[in-house]
Amino acid sequence: METIRNLISDEERALYGSRDLEAVSCRFEGPADGESAFKESRNIIARDCFFDLRYPFWHDHGLKIEDCEMTKLCRAALWYSEDVSISNSKLHGIKALRECSRVSMTGCDVDSPEFGWSVTDLKLVDCSITSEYFLMNSRKIVLDKVRLEGKYSFQYTQEGTVSNCFFNTKDAFWHAKNITIRDCEINGEYIGWYSENLTFINCTIKGTQPFCYCRGLKLIDCRMEDCDLAFEKSEAEGVILSDLISIKNFYSGKLTVNSVEEVINDDPLAEGKIEIRQ
Repeated sequence: METIRNLISDEERALYGSRDLEAVSCRFEGPADGESAFKESRNIIARDCFFDLRYPFWHDHGLKIEDCEMTKLCRAALWYSEDVSISNSKLHGIKALRECSRVSMTGCDVDSPEFGWSVTDLKLVDCSITSEYFLMNSRKIVLDKVRLEGKYSFQYTQEGTVSNCFFNTKDAFWHAKNITIRDCEINGEYIGWYSENLTFINCTIKGTQPFCYCRGLKLIDCRMEDCDLAFEKSEAEGVILSDLISIKNFYSGKLTVNSVEEVINDDPLAEGKIEIRQ
């Protein structure tokens, strides 16, 4: 593998089509404002590099990024790439990850609206994320120890596991399918609408009007706080270890709750069972 060090370049396609290359302490910045530094490359290591220009990693195969920084000007940094490992790096440009597959990220700081769209086989561990529309339409996700700030997360996301995470979000898991969420705290509004086969285990869910229009929802030993008008027109099974403000038109299934201040049934199709824990 060839190694280049301390390169400073603002050229268009500076290292286009590179093969078996390690870039160490390089900087991609400057007035020429060139794009696509590593486009169409294969077997690339970028270590301690600085990216201030657009689209550096498109159509790459076999990519390792370590201790790098991508600024707000580094838009759409990784698209259409596969077999990607990113560690201890900053991704601060909009749309930083899209249409990629087999991606692993560890210890990263992400501040990127529309991050992670249409990604397949994504693993995030010990990452801090600020993003709107986080992971929309992605599949086969694994998240562990992730902190998220941002609205409209996990929309149309399918298949995966989420554990030990904290999400401060809104409209999370809309239309999501086949995801297990374990030991997490979710602070937001309108969680899980129109979802299918979501399972929450030992989670805390906070905020108004959660879990409406759900199918196949399971809640196992969860807590729900400040939750009102919950479970409207939903199919659900679960045990909730806390007090709810209100449940509205729960369609089918059985929920065991610590208590509920008000049960609203003004829809004749609402036949779900609500049991108070003894």
